[in-house]
Amino acid sequence: MRGPMLEANYVSKTFGLDGALAARVQALSEVSLTVAQGEFVSLIGPSGCGKSTLLKIFGGLTPAEQGEVYVRGDRVTGPHPHIGMVFQEDSTFPWRTTLGNVEFGLEMRGMARRERRDRSKATIDLVGLTGFEHRYPAELSGGMRQRVAIARALILEPQALLMDEPFGALDEQTRIILGEQLLRIQGKLGQTILFVTHNINEAVQLSDRVVVMTARPGQIKATFNITLPKPRDSRIIASEAFGRLVAQIWTALREESLKGFVQATGAQVE
Repeated sequence: MRGPMLEANYVSKTFGLDGALAARVQALSEVSLTVAQGEFVSLIGPSGCGKSTLLKIFGGLTPAEQGEVYVRGDRVTGPHPHIGMVFQEDSTFPWRTTLGNVEFGLEMRGMARRERRDRSKATIDLVGLTGFEHRYPAELSGGMRQRVAIARALILEPQALLMDEPFGALDEQTRIILGEQLLRIQGKLGQTILFVTHNINEAVQLSDRVVVMTARPGQIKATFNITLPKPRDSRIIASEAFGRLVAQIWTALREESLKGFVQATGAQVE
């Protein structure tokens, strides 16, 4: 039985100016979630429901207002050495090559040049960028830059990856292909992944479990176990079982999406 890698216990978070009650917004309300070692879990929900906030709390980038989060039983009070993070925004350093970007973390740790170069080249090969070691980000496609960002996180050998819509800015075909590569990497390294997405197809393609969150304040509404066969590649998207899971998740998500739309725009939806 796999033990827990990530745990959130009754986590709540409110944003706003102290004393300005009308301006305060509750992002999360008593969220409890456990992610097992080696599991791939996707969080999906309407915009503003606290998905990214929960990810940042797990990563030690923002504190919980109430409740606690743990990584392998250690309470998170700041950035944790077992956690790697990948965001939607292009986070590559434009003045560094692919190799320079990937080895940056090891350089900051003081690792010797020869060792960090060898490890960086092996990680670049793992994400399928061999031959592009000396290219700058401006010379790479958006999908390739995201692979550089993933490699930069992987090289530090985190036990868990927190990924906040890492393929959100990419076209649908590229998202599917990179998702397939991400599953291959996870299968090889056995890492735990907590993945935020707005894309139901992407969540079903990648995940062991899909967690649907409510509109703000975010709570867990439903959890779906994805029992599609593994190893899993993008051909699974054409299967009837895949389509049924997408429909079930959308049924759970639709009401929350409408509530989120009303919260964001003030418009009424019938």
